[in-house]
Amino acid sequence: MKTRLFLAGLLAAVLCIPMHAQQILNIDAEWRFNLGDSTGAEKPDFKDASWRTLNLPHDWSIEGEYNQANPTGRGGGYLPAGIGWYRKSLTIPSTESGKRIYITFDGVMSNSQVWVNGQLLGKRPYGYVPFSYELTGKVSFDKPNILAVRVDNTQQPASRWYAGAGIYRHVRLECLNPIHLDQWGVYVTTPEVSKEKATVNVQSTVFNQSKKTEKITVQTRVTGSDGKSILSAETALNVPAGQKADCKQLVNVPNPQIWDVKTPNLYQAVTTVRSGKTILDEQTNTFGIRDFRFEAATGFWLNGKNLKLYGVCLHQDAGPLGIAIPTSVWKSRLEKLKEIGVNAIRTAHNPMDPSFYNLCDQLGFLVMDETFDTWTAPKPSGTQGYNLYFNDWWEADIRAMVTRDRNHPSIILYSAGNEIRDRLNADDGRQRFLNQRDLFHKLDPSRPVTMALFRPNEMQVYTNGFADLLDVLGQNYRENELIAAHNDKPERKVIGTENGHDRNTWLALRDNPFMAGQFLWTGIDYLGEANWPDISRHTGLLSRNGDMNPAGYQRQSWWSSKPMVKMVRADDNMGKGALVSDWTPSDFGTYDEAYVTVYSNCDEVELFLNGESKGKQTLHADASPRFWNVGFNPGTLKAVGYNKGQSVATDELKTAESAVKVLLTCNRNSVQNDWNDLVYVKATLVDANRVRNPNVNPKLTFTISGPGIIKAVDNGDISSHEKYATNIRTAFKGEGVALVQATGTGKITLTVSAEGVEGSSLTLDVK
Repeated sequence: MKTRLFLAGLLAAVLCIPMHAQQILNIDAEWRFNLGDSTGAEKPDFKDASWRTLNLPHDWSIEGEYNQANPTGRGGGYLPAGIGWYRKSLTIPSTESGKRIYITFDGVMSNSQVWVNGQLLGKRPYGYVPFSYELTGKVSFDKPNILAVRVDNTQQPASRWYAGAGIYRHVRLECLNPIHLDQWGVYVTTPEVSKEKATVNVQSTVFNQSKKTEKITVQTRVTGSDGKSILSAETALNVPAGQKADCKQLVNVPNPQIWDVKTPNLYQAVTTVRSGKTILDEQTNTFGIRDFRFEAATGFWLNGKNLKLYGVCLHQDAGPLGIAIPTSVWKSRLEKLKEIGVNAIRTAHNPMDPSFYNLCDQLGFLVMDETFDTWTAPKPSGTQGYNLYFNDWWEADIRAMVTRDRNHPSIILYSAGNEIRDRLNADDGRQRFLNQRDLFHKLDPSRPVTMALFRPNEMQVYTNGFADLLDVLGQNYRENELIAAHNDKPERKVIGTENGHDRNTWLALRDNPFMAGQFLWTGIDYLGEANWPDISRHTGLLSRNGDMNPAGYQRQSWWSSKPMVKMVRADDNMGKGALVSDWTPSDFGTYDEAYVTVYSNCDEVELFLNGESKGKQTLHADASPRFWNVGFNPGTLKAVGYNKGQSVATDELKTAESAVKVLLTCNRNSVQNDWNDLVYVKATLVDANRVRNPNVNPKLTFTISGPGIIKAVDNGDISSHEKYATNIRTAFKGEGVALVQATGTGKITLTVSAEGVEGSSLTLDVK
């Protein structure tokens, strides 16, 4: 349940304050927003009554219109750029006087400036990292204080993909005792791990913002996932006034529950700062007990087992939601990637939201945490991006990312950049990397550092010594070059940091033990990096709305151990056109020769058309899919997968007749009354037998009643220019989606209608 500070006299929030420790309050609710610049909007007496009231997180760019003339261009997906202002009235109770008051933003896109009561707190160009400002001495108690935030992304093109705009992550107010744990000041590692015992190393930093030296006690309790096993360490510490002091503690955990990709067991370290019996501060940090390493000859090892990293690259947008993404959306997407066999994620090309890493911890993903897409050299479609700010901000931004993220057991590797075009074959480029690598090592010596090298032979990094400065050598594409670089120096640890979907790329990983892993471009379709009229890239294993693309089925046949079989066909006659998962051609008159591809990890696959066998094929040693060329006949196409002669997986496609209804379905029938939850409801044009007809694409009109809203609509079409923040969407391939969010408790009813067919309704329970 979200807790928020009251506005203009709402005193209920005071009751939530633990009087012995810190108070952290979510302040996402009830901000005022105006799109466009507003002179004087930072001043407390500025009149904002006409501004829109909304709750954060918020991405205003995704609400806009697609236009080829928008300055974001192909990189930003032709969506709007500009200036937006946010204001909030915040009353802090006098019970918090004497505390140190901070405000923390998890991410603002981009070039933000923040004021409180007309006083400028600071600016932050990079939109992907968290930042905090101290409000102590700048705010009053028991009367309104005015927060103002100006967000400016007018300088374009600033990104090679859709980056969004606004306060798109959560915001918190922190009221701390003068003696408190530093922000992200608890660092947990597990340097020794075995089945019998694990050593947990906890390093805590205490900040004394009082006016005198204090003797305090730091206690850390380690609890398991059952919440019962408690082990503790306690240390006395003298902290001089105005200074910070470090405390190092070791806790031995017998018979630990290991964190692994299949069993992601988690522990909690509860660190308490006391003065006598008075609790001054307390932080709970989740961590996992695990051991990993990269080996030059054999790749990646996790908990003593050799493991290939089956990875994907992910941008942070979620299609129609833009970059303001509820946790439930990421959870659903990651679970679907897990079904494919994905076990690793590369954050491309920036730090993600904190909840993303929490989900990776909980679901058992391994993460390459990446910082920047550019250093000082610009890139096409992003010439006005981070390259303008790198020299002044790289250190602060890396520090924010690493100190925030380093307790996550999912993170195994840091990347200092993607396809960096600074002169890596010259002293200045080399020194920029060394500065970053050394800071990574200082802040977190437990993890290696790589970067995604771009055409390394052109910069001669394999021969001039630069490549050997990396703890793990990473390269984008050109897998044969990376293999050759390892063979030239077998002591090199190597990984594919960005890779294509083709079969030869997979064989390069499968057949070379020294290749630690690969990260496919991409795991999920994303907005931007497209040439008009396209506004979205279609290179993912999953579509924008989480449906499986044909590339996902192919990868599942290589990466998943669970028996699977899936059919696709060429959309046009005789193998032409895109691959589709249906048996309903757009033109029955010309479609007479169907090229059918079957992805499967089963020993044998048999294909049937209307009950007649078209033959069996065994698993191919070269990992190629199984293929049939069959004469098209309407009816039922079926594939059966066999292991040891037993049927273990099936897939079936049926020819659709005329669409008679638009059917609503969803993967769950309830939704939480929480911003972080949201349900995708799919609308499908079906015939009388509920078979999807991909050739009927009317406008879908969604209406809602009850305590909910239609957050957005979509259809997955990469060239559709319709708005998302509405209730009408043209169907694409016989489908569309509505994204439903709760605003209260009770029941939500969503109804869909379309011309020429019967509509339908669906009810969701709100918890």
